[in-house]
Amino acid sequence: MRNKNNHNELAIEAKGLVKIFGDKRAVDGVDLRISKGTVYGFLGPNGAGKTTTVRMLATLLQPDAGSVSIFGHDLVEEANEVRKKVSLTGQFASVDGDLSGAENLILIARLLGYSRRQAKERAMELLTAFDLKDAAKLQVKNYSGGMKRRIDIAASIVVSPELLFLDEPTTGLDPRSRNQVWDIIRVLVNTGTTVLLTTQYLEEADQLADRIAVIDQGRIIAEGTSGELKASVGTGKLHVRLLNQEQRSEAADILSRELDTYVQYANDPSSLVAQVSDTESVTYALGELVRSNIKVTDFSLGQPSLDEVFLTLTGRPADEDLSDKGKEEFKSKGEVK
Repeated sequence: MRNKNNHNELAIEAKGLVKIFGDKRAVDGVDLRISKGTVYGFLGPNGAGKTTTVRMLATLLQPDAGSVSIFGHDLVEEANEVRKKVSLTGQFASVDGDLSGAENLILIARLLGYSRRQAKERAMELLTAFDLKDAAKLQVKNYSGGMKRRIDIAASIVVSPELLFLDEPTTGLDPRSRNQVWDIIRVLVNTGTTVLLTTQYLEEADQLADRIAVIDQGRIIAEGTSGELKASVGTGKLHVRLLNQEQRSEAADILSRELDTYVQYANDPSSLVAQVSDTESVTYALGELVRSNIKVTDFSLGQPSLDEVFLTLTGRPADEDLSDKGKEEFKSKGEVK
C-alpha cells in the first residue's frame, strides 16, 4: 500500500518554469505540484519540452525564469541539497557496457561511500530484485534492451532516492520488458519513492500515474487524474458497427442529428464513432437506426481513451514527431526529445 499520509505533502512545486534556447521557448511557464509518494505522468510528443523540464528539475539545466522547490529546497540556491534527494534515469543506458552488471553496481555503490562488502551486498540485492542475478557477470553491452533498462534503473537507486526522474524508461522495449519495468516502478513507489515519469505511451501513463500533465509546445495544456482528463473531452464514446457498410453515410447523418455531435468514420468501413455528452440519448439514436432499416451488428459505449483525450487537446496523436527541420532546430539548441 502507498503511504496515503504523504500525498498532501509536495515533492515538487514549480511556478512559471521557463527555458529558452535561442529564440525557442522550449519550456514556457510550466507550473507543477507533485505530491510525495505518487507517480506523476508527464505526457507529450517529441519536442514538447518534457526532457528539458526534467533536466531543469534534476539540476542539470539552469532555468531562465520561474521558481522550483524540491522537498522544500530551492532548486537553484540549494542545488546540492536537491541532488542528495533525487536520481535520474534518462532515455539511454548510462551504465558502462564494458563492465558486467555487478561491476557497474559495485562501482556506483563505492562512489557513493559504501564499503567493499556493503557494495557487493547492495549490488547482489538489486540484481536479485531486478531479475538480473543470472546475468550478474555478463557485460552490459550483451544485455537485451529490457535488461539494460532494468540495470539502468537499478543503478539509479543504489541509494534509494526520495524522488526518481524516469525519462521515457520503456521506449523501444517489447511488451514483456515494458511490463517488467512497470512492476519495478510500482514497487519503488510502494516503498516511498516519488516518481516523475515522462512518456509518449498513453497506456503507460494510464497504468502508472496518479496524476498526469499533458505538455505541448512547452506549456501544460491539461492536468488531472486519468479519469478527469477523459471526462474533460466527453462522458462517453459510442462505437457502432453496421451490417451493410453502404448505409454508413445515412447512419452517420442520423446519429449526428439525434446525438447533436460530430460522427467520425472509423477505419473499418462498416463502423462509426461519436463522442457523446448525453448517454441517455444513445438508446433513442440507435432506435432511429432500426426504424430506418439500418441494421447494427455491434455497438459499445465507453469512456474515451487517453489517446482520444490527447488528440482532442493537441489536435494530433501523442506519438507524432516534430518535422525533421524542427527536430534539428531543437537538437542544435540543446533540447533532446
